[in-house]
Amino acid sequence: MAREFSRTTRIGEMLMRELAQMIQHEVSDPRVGMVTVSHVDVTSDLKYAKVFVTRLKTDNSEQEIKECLQGLSRAAGFLRRGLAGRVELRNIPELRFIYDKSLEHGFHMDELIAKANANLSDDDLV
Repeated sequence: MAREFSRTTRIGEMLMRELAQMIQHEVSDPRVGMVTVSHVDVTSDLKYAKVFVTRLKTDNSEQEIKECLQGLSRAAGFLRRGLAGRVELRNIPELRFIYDKSLEHGFHMDELIAKANANLSDDDLV
């Protein structure tokens, strides 16, 4: 029987909490403003971690997203060293940042649902 919470899942959640705090309070790069960590996937050998990030700003252009990811990639070494001091792991995974579009997709779906409901008349709701 498989365990409900695997080790990689627990480590991913721990890294997510620590990275979110570090990015908010310790990274001073202006390209990285208003970023939150939505999920962290750690490989089974704990060598690599995909860090999924989202910008809290709703009107993100592709250029702003690219610059944000570049800023995070430049800060990856700093973040990794900070994690080494906060997390008790033998090897700290290499961080790879990926932009998570699920929040924007959710907003878009919500707008579509609101439009569909606005087009319905009161008679259609009964």
